[in-house]
Amino acid sequence: MNHPDYKLNLRSPGIPKGVSSVVGPNAVGASPGDKKSKNKSMRGKKKSIFETYMSKEDVSEGLKRGTLIQGVLRINPKKFHEAFIPSPDGDRDIFIDGVIARNRALNGDLVVVKLLPEDQWKPRITLSLPGVLGLQAVKTESNDKETEATSEADIPEECCGHQPLQQSPKDWSGPDVIIEAQFDDSDSEDRHGNTSGLVDGVKKLSIYTPDKDMVTSPPACQLLCVPNVLSQEQPSRGKGKEDSGVPVMKDESTPAAQDTRALSEKSLQKSAKVVYILEKKHSRAATGILKLLADKNSDLFKKYALFSPSDHRVPRIYVPLKDCPQDFMTRSKDYANTLFICRIIDWKEDCNFALGQLAKSLGQAGEIEPETEGILTEYGVDFSDFPSEVLECLPQSLPWTIPPDEVGKRRDLRKDCIFTIDPSTARDLDDALSCRRLTDGTFEVGVHIADVSYFVPEGSFLDKVAAERATSVYLVQKVVPMLPRLLCEELCSLNPMTDKLTFSVIWKLTPEGKILEEWFGRTIIRSCTKLSYDHAQSMIEKPTEKIPKEELPPISPEHSVEEVHQAVLNLHSIAKQLRRQRFVDGALRLDQLKLAFTLDHETGLPQGCHIYEYRDSNKLVEEFMLLANMAVAHKIFRTFPEQALLRRHPPPQTKMLSDLVEFCDQMGLPMDVSSAGALNKSLTKTFGDDKYSLARKEVLTNMYSRPMQMALYFCSGMLQDQAQFRHYALNVPLYTHFTSPIRRFADVIVHRLLAAALGYSEQPDVEPDILQKQADHCNDRRMASKRVQELSIGLFFAVLVKESGPLESEAMVMGVLNQAFDVLVLRFGVQKRIYCNALALRSYHFQKVGKKPELTLIWEPADLEEEPTQQVITIFSLVDVVLQAEATALKYNAILKRPGPEHSQDLEKESDEEPED
Repeated sequence: MNHPDYKLNLRSPGIPKGVSSVVGPNAVGASPGDKKSKNKSMRGKKKSIFETYMSKEDVSEGLKRGTLIQGVLRINPKKFHEAFIPSPDGDRDIFIDGVIARNRALNGDLVVVKLLPEDQWKPRITLSLPGVLGLQAVKTESNDKETEATSEADIPEECCGHQPLQQSPKDWSGPDVIIEAQFDDSDSEDRHGNTSGLVDGVKKLSIYTPDKDMVTSPPACQLLCVPNVLSQEQPSRGKGKEDSGVPVMKDESTPAAQDTRALSEKSLQKSAKVVYILEKKHSRAATGILKLLADKNSDLFKKYALFSPSDHRVPRIYVPLKDCPQDFMTRSKDYANTLFICRIIDWKEDCNFALGQLAKSLGQAGEIEPETEGILTEYGVDFSDFPSEVLECLPQSLPWTIPPDEVGKRRDLRKDCIFTIDPSTARDLDDALSCRRLTDGTFEVGVHIADVSYFVPEGSFLDKVAAERATSVYLVQKVVPMLPRLLCEELCSLNPMTDKLTFSVIWKLTPEGKILEEWFGRTIIRSCTKLSYDHAQSMIEKPTEKIPKEELPPISPEHSVEEVHQAVLNLHSIAKQLRRQRFVDGALRLDQLKLAFTLDHETGLPQGCHIYEYRDSNKLVEEFMLLANMAVAHKIFRTFPEQALLRRHPPPQTKMLSDLVEFCDQMGLPMDVSSAGALNKSLTKTFGDDKYSLARKEVLTNMYSRPMQMALYFCSGMLQDQAQFRHYALNVPLYTHFTSPIRRFADVIVHRLLAAALGYSEQPDVEPDILQKQADHCNDRRMASKRVQELSIGLFFAVLVKESGPLESEAMVMGVLNQAFDVLVLRFGVQKRIYCNALALRSYHFQKVGKKPELTLIWEPADLEEEPTQQVITIFSLVDVVLQAEATALKYNAILKRPGPEHSQDLEKESDEEPED
């Protein structure tokens, strides 16, 4: 039912009497009612549950001496009692066991930890099969034109979690052994428990699953814990958040148990406890539902409700009943599917739960707008209207025209044939291109970028708000802009047939793309047309045909269709040479499947989706954006070697990569990962163009994206070793972001540096450490933005499955367990786990054939007169699956379609004759 808006009391409540309880670490998470008897016996006494944080002075001294370690906290989205920080030596992550050891820190916080004595470290086992991969973050139409050669999917990061194992808190004493697995936050379930990431981890016969992070995702080498290394997971058919609570079998004679013993490679995992939070990067906001406390006879029941976050890495929170809807106590069931936003305001040492206050009622769970607002709030995205002091920084007299004195300061390119190429729906046009053939056979090629810094004075209110937002956030249905829409869609946007201020890089290039001359400067342009990628692609595919005017957008009368067409063809020709040379020089690109949606104009609901196709028109724009970014990086670093804002990409995590190579060797797929270029060659040269080979390439590309670390903005003066400046995927020594200042604040900073380097403004008066803080903030907000995009796409896909499903697709098997297998759904780019006991099987059998895992499924015959159908599942098998919605909001599962007899034989034959190239 719908509930009227009510006014929430946002006063900070005091610590509730009775919240403080005497519970040991094994009882954290118990409900207040469970502790009533204990409180009676200890009345008047307060015992801390969490350790007091160390002093700043002791932390600083410990970090200097190396007795303490700092890092970003990563909490396992499947089992929130497990957390990790990266090891400073680049080795295995440091394990933080339990909520007590985490000491009130939340996912993403920058924490300081102290290693525990070695006798408290846990054994670790690395297994040798490939793990399942999480839901791939996808974008409707990429707004990153310079994808840094790996399609910058930035995976995923902070997704939402899962209920703990079906094991009461009082029985939990930590894992006996840690099975190493790689996950990031997108390997989790969605916001309502939908297993999209499929890193199940109770018993995972896999190498630690490579991190889904692409170039800009953070390293998140994580671990998954199991109560007993020989435990067998029996997936239940139950729905909802209890799916991972399964019976445990300990039959050591089973093939999986023998397999585990045979493959295990045991060592100790460093363990630690949090002693200080350097920076609370988590927003302390969460979406979730309200519940009454379990014990109606407790004092707390009359004063507090329990807020249960959708993301189970966030603790449950006490909220005062006076902040809840007035009828909540009497009609709590009416609110069972109502989403609320709650903010943590306190978490004392002697409180097992955090204390919070409700901020807002969002609406019904599973509906797009309430869910979207919840996502934005959780990740700290400012989607409020720009305040009046910011709007006062904008030109007040409209329509605005370029002042005459500004025209005289710039190179006038308004008569040149300049145009934009963007997604058809784009409204913030950052960049334009030009290409003119010279009499000597060379080309003058220009990249023209909106001069946003002209409209954003340094130190202004507008500058401060833009710096804080740091990036525009692209959702499926809308954009949350970094700048007011007057700027990003009108004054700065390079709309056609309008005079615009730009910052340009212009080269003299040979037809092969060799740079003969280079010029940087402020310019004025007048774009002659706004091409979409489809328009440009049509021109590329029809080089000799005259394209009718009605098939193209309006073109200014000073220029002809033929002139624009020829410029696109020339740019395409040069871009192909630039691209070829980049990969010859050792670049890497990991393209993964990306979803695009079509939406109903009236309801906003998804009508359909398709895999976004990356075509020659996209590649054309990408090459020149990369060229401009690299050129500007060299220019600002030469001029300001201590104050350049650059972008680096560290090499992939070595151990993860070597484990993946070992797996590929076992599968008969030798991979060379000695360099970015070698890996790219292995992925592109190994496979054919048939359907099976292309699907297998998608699976391997997904796997090899996981070890990739996050690309980072940094200040050049903060790193002494220039070898660390390198961009691994692009395989270049210097790189930055210059080409998207309307939607990335890092680019605005780079524009200011370039202006100073060219003498347009004074030299930057900023210390390297201050610039590094700005870079760190840009990194944080970019990561959050990417995660929000991914969650938005996951939300819309889940709604699509519910509204339009069931959806059928071919899929390729990515991992085989003893009672389940994981697939990449090729039509949609999502990954799911399929459980044998959810299928109409007479029996199933797991075995190892050589080093390859294999599941044999015996299907119950559809007709009693037919014989049972046998189907063999191995890694890289092609199968048919059906995605279907479940009763829980935004949850859907994957079911294997029953094969026909011929299909079954084909699958067996395909498995037997799998290429060994």
